[in-house]
Amino acid sequence: MWEPEQYLHLKRRHFLQSSACGLGSIALQQLLTEESAAETSAANAVNPLAVKSPHFKPKAKNVIFIFMSGGPSQMDLFDPKPELQKLHGQPVPESFLKGINDALIKTTAQVMASPRTFKKYGEAGLEFSDLLPHLGSCADDLCMIRTVHTDVSNHHPAQMLMNSGSTMFDRPSMGSWVTYGLGSESKNLPGYVVLLSNSGKGVDGGSSLWTNGILPSTYRGVTFRSRGEAILYLSNPDGISQGTQRNRLDAIRDLNGLRFDQAGDPEIASRIASYELAYRMQTSAPELLDFKDESQATLEMYGINNETTNWFGSNALLARRMIERGVRFVQLYHSTWDDHSNLNQNLKTNCDMTDQPSAALIKDLKQRGLLDDTLVIWGGEFGRTPMTEVRRGSTPGKEGRDHHPFSFTMLLAGGGIKSGTIIGKTDELGFHPVEDEVHIHNLHATILHQLGFDHTRLVVKHKGLDYRLTGVEGKVLENLIA
Repeated sequence: MWEPEQYLHLKRRHFLQSSACGLGSIALQQLLTEESAAETSAANAVNPLAVKSPHFKPKAKNVIFIFMSGGPSQMDLFDPKPELQKLHGQPVPESFLKGINDALIKTTAQVMASPRTFKKYGEAGLEFSDLLPHLGSCADDLCMIRTVHTDVSNHHPAQMLMNSGSTMFDRPSMGSWVTYGLGSESKNLPGYVVLLSNSGKGVDGGSSLWTNGILPSTYRGVTFRSRGEAILYLSNPDGISQGTQRNRLDAIRDLNGLRFDQAGDPEIASRIASYELAYRMQTSAPELLDFKDESQATLEMYGINNETTNWFGSNALLARRMIERGVRFVQLYHSTWDDHSNLNQNLKTNCDMTDQPSAALIKDLKQRGLLDDTLVIWGGEFGRTPMTEVRRGSTPGKEGRDHHPFSFTMLLAGGGIKSGTIIGKTDELGFHPVEDEVHIHNLHATILHQLGFDHTRLVVKHKGLDYRLTGVEGKVLENLIA
């Protein structure tokens, strides 16, 4: 019951200052999970992140999306093209450029051979560059899609399209749609978590890539750090005990509960839940980041003790630990693969940082029995052209490649996806798909299908319109499904 006199001894300034210091930034992020305590009607409202049933029996229940920001070069990593060697330094044949209307595709550029060598792995003979031997060792667990197609060739809109199915800022990200549809199995961590590595290079789309858009803020991705505090300002302010903080949260909850009774605004219940989650995370987040219960072999497998692989490796290991704790959707962002120049060295740098941990994550999930119901995705927003791009003058040996939206490669593993297989075929330059083109909307539809959704029914009405991740064109790709 609401008894206002019990809070009269709290001075307004002191109340706001001490409450905001420890938990204000968490509230701003709207970290939302289960309903709060039963004392208020807000607490009795439907928990937006309660576990929900999909439309049909799923093959996957979790997603880990390894997003390689900037556009990895497919013909230097996954799709070898001997014809590039033959035509190196020559103009691109006109037949490949017919109908192209893209400012970033320079028709006068010369064909550029790959500086890398390739090797076949696994029973299916998936080909990987010499820069990716660890991922190559996972070939029999991977589905390699060589013909992914996007509609835009600039980073920010292309990243938004890959992550939200649209270039519009009000559209929810994929992780938001998934947690909206399935809820979360974690009571002490957010349902949708974002991890950044090499982030000093920047992610072009920023937080618009993990936004909740038109969905309630419950479903927004929450950024974690793998070093230091998982979330800044999560700890209590100096001089504030856990008991005092609990009492103040109870007061805030009851005040917000009164407002919820009056307005019925779900964002008020969300605000209550964000404070409650933040309080629980004061214990759960430090435990999550403490790897002391991991074996030395596991730490070495992820490259935790290696300076080159530590950052991304820590995030990959955190992703597995989050999945074990019921987090529904984990996204790892690594920047940047935007190799307009010095392609060969930049590719090596990024692969050295990410190849071993990416493979370790897949192998670790498999050996723990988690890969069957966890869908792992690896890829960026687009690929690179088969032509040379030289910026700031011609520097032999430091050539790069421009953005290429027409055909690029992504990897899938687990979650009922067909393993040890190659989907799609590109032409002899890797310019266009010639078999099994995979548009992003179709990829999204297939991901949702594996999670148990009819993508045409995972819909939110907003301002008289039906919104969904897959737009009006998506279709499930049966040839990807085991």
